[in-house]
Amino acid sequence: MTPLILSIVGKSDSGKTTLIEKLLPEIIKRGYKVATIKHHSHDDFQIDVEGKDSWRHAKAGSSTVIISSPTKLAVIKKTEEDKSLNEIRARYCDGIDLVLTEGYKRERHPKIEIFRKAVHKELLCKDDDALVAIVSDKKFDRNVPQFGLDDIKEIVDFIEEKFLKVSPHEDEVSLRVNGIEMPLKPFIREIFKETISGLLKPLKGTKNAKLVSLEIKFKGK
Repeated sequence: MTPLILSIVGKSDSGKTTLIEKLLPEIIKRGYKVATIKHHSHDDFQIDVEGKDSWRHAKAGSSTVIISSPTKLAVIKKTEEDKSLNEIRARYCDGIDLVLTEGYKRERHPKIEIFRKAVHKELLCKDDDALVAIVSDKKFDRNVPQFGLDDIKEIVDFIEEKFLKVSPHEDEVSLRVNGIEMPLKPFIREIFKETISGLLKPLKGTKNAKLVSLEIKFKGK
């Protein structure tokens, strides 16, 4: 199952990191596995310490530095462009139920904006139809759920009901091209499902199929 990407957005000093810190324990307590992604606007941020072996490897020219221990694995990889959330999810988020991002306001994934009236005057996502909820100490004239800054349980209730709980009658259909998941509109998902189901019916051993994977490699492309 491809994990949902939910972006926590807001202007500077709105409290994005603090909100994620509060949401994580409540989501994890309910049995979900969560990955977090932080978007950094600077070109050359550092996550390893100057002078340490991994830093020295990178400075010496290694394009990928991998640090491994019995309890942790970290990969530091040079890139030539800012990777999209879909690319990061496809490569690094296997086995995850929910990806919480801090930032990525320009991507089209669902967004929850945190807003503090003492810091800013207007919403960051005031014209963004990907905005699904607002967390604030102020009420806005927007037709989305709105929560107080400390309504952590209620916010997680909303996330769980809207995005994490799958109806037992709802089929999941996904498409990946070159490892990247493609967004599918509901009618396209239905076409794929009905077409594949029809092709499987005459085949032996497919009567009780619960998971179907189809991979096509195009030669000469």
